[in-house]
Amino acid sequence: MKKLCAVLTATAVAIALPTPALAQTTTGPKNIIYMVGDGMGYNHVAATNLYQAGETRYQVEGEANPATLKEKPGKAVQQFENFNLLGMSTYQHGNYYDGQKAWSDHNWVNESYTDSAASGTALATGVKTANGKLGVDPNDVKLENTSERAKKLGKAAGVVSSVPFSHATPAAWASHNPKRNNYHEIAAEMIASDLDVIMGAGHPLYTDDATLAEQATYKYISEKSYEEIMAEGSKWDVIVDESEFQALADGTVKPDQQYFGLAPAASTLQFNRTGNDPLQPFATPENDIVDLPTMSKAALNVLGQDEDGFHLMIEGGAIDWAGHANTIGPNIEEVIDFNEAVDAVIEWVEKNSSWDETLLIVTADHETGYLSGAGDQPGYTALTGAKGEVPSHKYYSPNHTNMLVPIFFKGAGSEDIKAATEGTDPVRGGYVDNTTVAKLTLNNWWTGTTDGGSSAGAVAGAIAGVIGLIAAIVGALNLPQIADALRNLLPRF
Repeated sequence: MKKLCAVLTATAVAIALPTPALAQTTTGPKNIIYMVGDGMGYNHVAATNLYQAGETRYQVEGEANPATLKEKPGKAVQQFENFNLLGMSTYQHGNYYDGQKAWSDHNWVNESYTDSAASGTALATGVKTANGKLGVDPNDVKLENTSERAKKLGKAAGVVSSVPFSHATPAAWASHNPKRNNYHEIAAEMIASDLDVIMGAGHPLYTDDATLAEQATYKYISEKSYEEIMAEGSKWDVIVDESEFQALADGTVKPDQQYFGLAPAASTLQFNRTGNDPLQPFATPENDIVDLPTMSKAALNVLGQDEDGFHLMIEGGAIDWAGHANTIGPNIEEVIDFNEAVDAVIEWVEKNSSWDETLLIVTADHETGYLSGAGDQPGYTALTGAKGEVPSHKYYSPNHTNMLVPIFFKGAGSEDIKAATEGTDPVRGGYVDNTTVAKLTLNNWWTGTTDGGSSAGAVAGAIAGVIGLIAAIVGALNLPQIADALRNLLPRF
C-alpha cells in the first residue's frame, strides 16, 4: 500500500505540473473500421490457416510454466497477419487478466470471463461493464459509443454482422440496454437511430436455410418494428436479396440514404443451416445467400460517400456460435468467411481511401471454446495439420475464456495504439485492453475539433493518459478492482 500511495502522489504532482504535452493537439484516423471475429482467439486463426495452407503461427507447446513457454516460429497466411500485432485483454468489470496465472494453470482462464455484451460495450465505449449489459456502465448509466461520436462529428456510421443485427456485438455500437436479450427493445433503438447502415441476419420471415418460413418468428425484431422498416415512406431502404447487396457492393448507392440489410436467414448466414457437418468444413452445401465480404463492401460504399469520414463495425459473429458448439468444421468455415471479408476491406481501403486516413482493426471480443492442441492439459500442445485437412485439436470449454486475443491493426492511429500497451504477457508479449481503442477515439482522435484536439481536449486526454498509467500500475500490483475503477473514469473527461 505504501508503494501504491507513492505512485498516486507522484502522478498527482505530474497532473498538476504544466507540460508541453497539454498544449499539443493530436491527429487520428478519418475513418475507423473495426472487424470483430466474435470468439476468435489465436488458435481459431491458426486452425483455419492450417486447413487453408498447412502453415500457421501462434502455437505454444510445453509445460504450464510462464518462465519457459514461448510461441513457436511460424508463417503468416492471411494478409492481416502482416499488420501490427498485439495481444488484447477482454475481461469484464470486476475481473482482471494475469499472464502469470494464465500460463501457470491451464484452467485459470475458464474461471471467470466476459460475455459479448460486456466486451462489445468495452470495445465500443471504452468502459468496462458487467456481463449482459449493452452500452451502459455497471450502474446502468448510458455510455457514448464511437458510432455516436462519429455521427456527432458529421461522419457516417454503421454496423454489419453475420448473425442477428440486434445481437450483442453489433448492438454494442448502436444501443443501450441493461439486458442483452431484450432484442425487441434493442432492435427498436437501432431502427430509431441515425446510423447510415445496419446489416445482419435475424429475418422473421425466413428459416436458417434461407427459405421462407411457414410462420413468422419475431425473435430478433418485433412485428411492429419490422412493419415500420418495411412501410412505405420508411427512412430505411430495406434490402434482402443477394442481388441487392451485390448492387451496393458494386457501387450502386443512393446518396443520403439509410440502408437496412436484412439477410434472409433466421439467425445466421450459414452456421445454423440444416445438416451442417460438425467436423468437415463445407461438407454441407451452403445457403444461397449474401456473404460477409459482400455485406462489408456494400456498407463501405454507402459510408464512404461521406467526405467527413466514417465508423464501421463488421462482425463475423458465428465464429462464436461454432466455438460454443465445439464444432471445428463450422469454426473453420466462419473464420474463412471473416478472413475473406478482411481481404475485401483491405482492397476497398487501398482502392478508395488510404492507410494515411483509415485505421483497420482486426480482432475478437473474446475467445470461445478454449481451442487448442489435442494433448493439452496440464500443459500445452500445438495444433497440427496439413493443407486441406482438419487439424489435430481439442476444445477445452463450451464457453468463453479469459485468455488474451490478438489485435491486428494498420493505418492512421497505429502508433497511438502501440504506445498504449498495458502490460507484457509472458507468452504473447505486449498487450492492450479492449477499452484502449475506444478511449483513443473518444479522448484523443475524435474530440470534436477539426484538428483532432483542442486545449481542453488535450488537457482531458493528458489527464486520462495519467489515470490510465495509474490503472496499469495498480493492475501490476494485483489490485484489479481499483484498476478497473480507474479505467472506468476515463471516458467521463
